[in-house]
Amino acid sequence: MTGVGRQSAVPVLDIGGTHVTAALAEPVGGTVLPGTRHRMPLAADAPAGAIIDVIARCAGTLDVGTAARWGVAVPGPFDYANGIGLFAGVGKFDALYGVDLRTALLNRLGGRASEMVFVNDAEAFLLGEWRFGVARGSDRVVGITLGTGVGSAFLSDGTVIDDDPAVPPQGRVDLLTVAGRPLEETVSRRAIRARYAEVAGFATSPPDVGEIADGARSGDTLARTVFDEVFTALGSALAPWLASFRATVLVIGGSMSGSLDLIKGPLWTGIGAVIPHSPASWRPVAAAHHEESALLGAAYRAGVRPPP
Repeated sequence: MTGVGRQSAVPVLDIGGTHVTAALAEPVGGTVLPGTRHRMPLAADAPAGAIIDVIARCAGTLDVGTAARWGVAVPGPFDYANGIGLFAGVGKFDALYGVDLRTALLNRLGGRASEMVFVNDAEAFLLGEWRFGVARGSDRVVGITLGTGVGSAFLSDGTVIDDDPAVPPQGRVDLLTVAGRPLEETVSRRAIRARYAEVAGFATSPPDVGEIADGARSGDTLARTVFDEVFTALGSALAPWLASFRATVLVIGGSMSGSLDLIKGPLWTGIGAVIPHSPASWRPVAAAHHEESALLGAAYRAGVRPPP
């Protein structure tokens, strides 16, 4: 990487339910600088101080000089303008409710940070794919991230749409319902594990989603049934919004996207059950930069595109 690339690079953090990643990302060319990406495990049920310690240690691995403007991708619910956690009842980061994460990180990083630009992790992911990945050149883009929960973003010509009748409330698919229950009671890491435990007879400690996916590929019909049920339901919930938003591409990311071979069929089935003869553009596609899209999107928001 040239010196110019390093000079224009933005320090970024991608905070997830199981890990935090730090890197230097160049937001014009769309490159994560080689050798700068560092990932650390993160316990979403830990006390606030422990969570912040891990995030700050990961951030501290970057060589950023002084007074840098950082981009930080973090899941919701979160007050992105003020950097304050609003997590409650979402199965992660409960200890960060009401915590001023911006001030905490600025204090930990000292003179190495002048500002923290927070962006929803699903929006950062989709911005990265719209600028540099499979959604490049598309005008009305929908992104779904599948991990500990369900994240979503809707972009029109690169602008996040979250207050419009064409999208779910706040642009959040997780606020939708399935059979009268919150979506994430059907589609989430915890929901998939619970459903598999129910059908397979696990009294305690069901396998994690990756193991359930491996079983589905290896002939475990119960595991395959669970994946079919869960993602058909997601497709049915998502379909009306793909139609109202007039989506031109549907991008899937997040930690579960490694199981897209098991997800895309039932997801498409669920979409088609609600909107027969759905356009081919709604067929789910995998992100081009699975582990880097959110980093690139956060860098773009912090380094090129001003926060809304």
